[in-house]
Amino acid sequence: MSCAAVCAPPSGLSRHHGFSSSPSSRRRGRASYTIRACANSGDADDSGGGLLPRMVLHDSLDAAGVVTDHARAAREGFATQIGRLTRLNAETSIAISRGADLARAALCIAAEDDSLVSHSSVPLPVDAFIARLDDLSTGFLAAGFLPPSGAPPEVFLDHLDRYLYVHKGFRRTNVASDARAMYLHSTLTCRSGSALMLSLIYSEMLKTLRLYGLLDFDEEISFPHDLNGLPRGYDKRKSKFCDEPNILTAKSLLVEILQTLKGMFWPFQSNRSSSLFLNAVAANHHGPGNVGGSQARSHGNISAIEMAAAKSAQHRLMRGVWTNVRFGDMRRALAACERLILLNHNPCELRDYAALLYHCGYYKECLQYLTSYQNAMVGQPRTNPLEMLEDDAVNTLMARVNLILAEDGWDNHRPAASYWTKNSEPW
Repeated sequence: MSCAAVCAPPSGLSRHHGFSSSPSSRRRGRASYTIRACANSGDADDSGGGLLPRMVLHDSLDAAGVVTDHARAAREGFATQIGRLTRLNAETSIAISRGADLARAALCIAAEDDSLVSHSSVPLPVDAFIARLDDLSTGFLAAGFLPPSGAPPEVFLDHLDRYLYVHKGFRRTNVASDARAMYLHSTLTCRSGSALMLSLIYSEMLKTLRLYGLLDFDEEISFPHDLNGLPRGYDKRKSKFCDEPNILTAKSLLVEILQTLKGMFWPFQSNRSSSLFLNAVAANHHGPGNVGGSQARSHGNISAIEMAAAKSAQHRLMRGVWTNVRFGDMRRALAACERLILLNHNPCELRDYAALLYHCGYYKECLQYLTSYQNAMVGQPRTNPLEMLEDDAVNTLMARVNLILAEDGWDNHRPAASYWTKNSEPW
């Protein structure tokens, strides 16, 4: 069964191998992202099998006067691609994945985030970057790197490595220092990106060369888990059991991309040793801080440097000046959460999204997502101390939201644009 948004997908966003794509054929209507729980993974949400609550990001920005046409089109493109992830090909290696066009899905992620922060009247040219990716693959042949016919797989892959990392100069960048490393279009432009983006480029090159009939062996890609390693291909026939953890599947690639973006742009990061959710709940009580036992601290105990940095960042935000991503970006954090929910990776994404909705004033939707999370977790034991803290925080947040919703006249008050008018721009 496939995983897709309930909204009708655009017909013009097609895969880049063997299909045509016309920008004029994209559906331009506004889609409301009420979604159905996907059924392509064992940890799928079990909230009754019905519809999950609506996603609010695009509608809330519209209510604040922010044009979201390009962001909506990019989200539809992403939903179209993950709708092609069946249970089988979602767990297939990216070196041979079929169904979803992973490169187009990654570019749709970049296109939506670009639209959310740039307000450009022109959308990110996804098709142009798809063409650039294809040119990179064909350049392997034009540059004379193709080994002689009958060369061993090791020789072929060594030539491919030298073409990509030496001749073309692609290099790995630490995502902690540059958020652009997590976007495919930036990696193709600057030839510098994360291990995830380099793995995606490597896999797309292998698939293109296979279409040309140049690969007569089964290849695999080893994903590096250290800080400096590069993705490299190897002959699958010589693989060992210990190689399994280094293989990225189609779904795990998208999940890793989105979780990294979510962590980078999460607005509440006062304690890096805690979870994102606990930091967000802690911010409900006393601003930046932590929850649980001896980790709790009052607003007054925060260092002067931390408070000054936060105030400086807020000042730049209100003046429309770009700020460092370490202080968070609510728009892109919400977008990453919504796309992870579409992927139906883990019920905890429902809980984390609810924490952000609380801070944006969407208490009704926050409660609905918390309820969906609890329904999905029924029967799953929680023995890890951190998980127990998170469950306590969920109950605390639900109690707080119920009190807010119980106030007289709340149903007549819709905070549709309140958060974005207070924080007018993400830079």
